[in-house]
Amino acid sequence: MYDILTLNSISDKIFTVFDENYAVSKDCAAPDAILVRSFKMDDYEINDNLLAIGRAGAGVNNIPVARMTESGICVFNTPGANANAVKELVICGMLLASRDIIGGNAWANGLEGDDVAKQVEKGKSAFGGIEIEGKTLGIIGLGAIGVKVACAAKALGMNIVGYDPYLSEANKARLPEGTAIAASPEEIYPVADFITLHVPLLDSTREMINATSISAMKAGVVILNMARGELANIADVKEGIAAGKIRNYVVDFPNAECLNAKGIIVIPHLGASTVEAEDNCAVMAASEIKDYLENGNVVNSVNFPALKCERTGNERLTVVYKAGAGVPEAVEKILAGKKYVLNKAERGSLGYAIVDIDDVCNGGEDCVLNAMSELDDVISVRVL
Repeated sequence: MYDILTLNSISDKIFTVFDENYAVSKDCAAPDAILVRSFKMDDYEINDNLLAIGRAGAGVNNIPVARMTESGICVFNTPGANANAVKELVICGMLLASRDIIGGNAWANGLEGDDVAKQVEKGKSAFGGIEIEGKTLGIIGLGAIGVKVACAAKALGMNIVGYDPYLSEANKARLPEGTAIAASPEEIYPVADFITLHVPLLDSTREMINATSISAMKAGVVILNMARGELANIADVKEGIAAGKIRNYVVDFPNAECLNAKGIIVIPHLGASTVEAEDNCAVMAASEIKDYLENGNVVNSVNFPALKCERTGNERLTVVYKAGAGVPEAVEKILAGKKYVLNKAERGSLGYAIVDIDDVCNGGEDCVLNAMSELDDVISVRVL
């Protein structure tokens, strides 16, 4: 039986993944794994038997990943599970910024009298806008979301230019025909009528939208930020709006500086707030956790190396170790003379190995489990 703790409300679709061997609750004291959405875990006290954390979403800023890595806890996320929901919000944001729909709606709802139609015809010119067809959309970050945005925008008649230093061949192949690939964000700024951000929050991306980058942009640019609020310096954005450089800044992560500010359209973090996205994220996170707990496979982890193997022995061992310390070689010495298959991978300071073997044994001098557990630089060993 595996105990799963939920730190946020999670879609019931997880029960299409977790069977009778899983107990899911919001008050488990010693969970084997945790499912989380936005709960901030910085001060969370981890229990000794915690093995994995599944983030039902892409960002893991609310999880102290470094601390979990030191403890040998695998942290998963769900890249792409909410991509369609975010894509649709980006398109919505572009339309809201192009046509003053929000202002027009507020004005129309304030009309009084029997001649509303006449007032509308007289006053509607104050809310005119532009069309997005034929405009250029710059996409910074061509992952699952960025690619979907590119395809949707192209279908609406936009020209696409994108940048991603880590663009995969698979994602490159999914981009619509005619997409221009920039060598840097700086190549996008002067040519884009709209710029949308789809990058993680890193030291290199923090406040990437600032006075310098804004000065390089086209006059009247619309900036959309559905990724992380800290990607933009709001004081600089406000100055850009006041100077007429920025038409609108659309943000899904508003803070106090953004509220009631001219030219800033605030959305209350609705990027992944659809029934479909929440279901997709929950199922994906639950599936990753289940495969890790039952088979030791690592798919979509943010701190462990990717490693997925079909079982070839009667039993399976997994070893979490410090990379570069010769642990795999020491493990193979322990396994000398036995029938086994060892697969290993390393990522940064962490190594991970899966060993399929016919007999682990539960004790005695020849116990593989005991011998591996006693190795220096081994963080944890598990029998599955």
